[in-house]
Amino acid sequence: MMPHSVFLTGASGFVGRAILDRLQADDVSVVVALRHSSKLLGVSVPSVRFEAFDGDNDWGSSLAQCDVVIHSAARVHVMNDTEVDPLAAFRKVNVQGTLNLARQAASAGVKRFIFISSIKVNGEGTTPGTAYTADDTPAPADPYGISKMEAEQGLWEIARATGMEVVVIRPVLVYGPGVKANFLSMMRWLDKGIPLPFGAIDNRRSLVARDNLVDLVVTCIAHSAAAGQTFLVSDGEDLSTTGLLRKMAKALDKPARLLPIPSWVLESGARLLGKRALSQRLCGSLQVDISKTRSLLGWVPPISVDEALKITARHFQESSKK
Repeated sequence: MMPHSVFLTGASGFVGRAILDRLQADDVSVVVALRHSSKLLGVSVPSVRFEAFDGDNDWGSSLAQCDVVIHSAARVHVMNDTEVDPLAAFRKVNVQGTLNLARQAASAGVKRFIFISSIKVNGEGTTPGTAYTADDTPAPADPYGISKMEAEQGLWEIARATGMEVVVIRPVLVYGPGVKANFLSMMRWLDKGIPLPFGAIDNRRSLVARDNLVDLVVTCIAHSAAAGQTFLVSDGEDLSTTGLLRKMAKALDKPARLLPIPSWVLESGARLLGKRALSQRLCGSLQVDISKTRSLLGWVPPISVDEALKITARHFQESSKK
């Protein structure tokens, strides 16, 4: 049984907008928190305006109408952060803003708080054949991951003090229609038929289609077993970078022109160019074990990798024609 109303943050974002669309399709009443209402043009939904998401927001009576908060707003990870003190900037939004919202939610009688965290709380990568689990000791390695971990810890303290149920979801790399950053770059390269030196990368990485992530979030709204738990989420099919590019090329109906350059050559070149982080994403492994998510919730990713890539590729190609 769905709740009477959901308070959703980050509703104009890559993941948040998809959550909003799904909730509206399921006839769930939604109140959204937005900085710029123009980003939801054409969508009829009650909204609360704010200027900056931090520890000073007053969410007023809006939370009193809601049974569940889905918190997807965040200061997201950026490759080249220009902040003088990145950790302070992440903490202001991801820790102070999150915990301020959670305290107000508990005071307003919200029953459940669903927090979209990050796999970066676990760490930056795994060794081949091993996978992160939801119950591993956190080992974040950058300011973004540290801020998400601190937000999780604060939420558990609030849950213990108030009785509000908390659910934490840590996604891996999310892709889908409208995806940006490196995923979009790879699609562009493949679509143009550019030869790529990624034909011999034998790593393993977990990914999650946006539709699969949204389905898990919606499942956690009312599932009794979700309360007080941390869940990892992926498509359930780990791929090498080489394997992903081949599947992506197939989804685009393009040939995969992949040159078999050894990973160690790519990693050495990346270090010389100061691109160690990018090298880790392309050549390193990061796998997650979603058996807890499956067993506790009876959840199965509803969309396969191949299907999700076809949807993503179709959107990319249609957008490129405009």
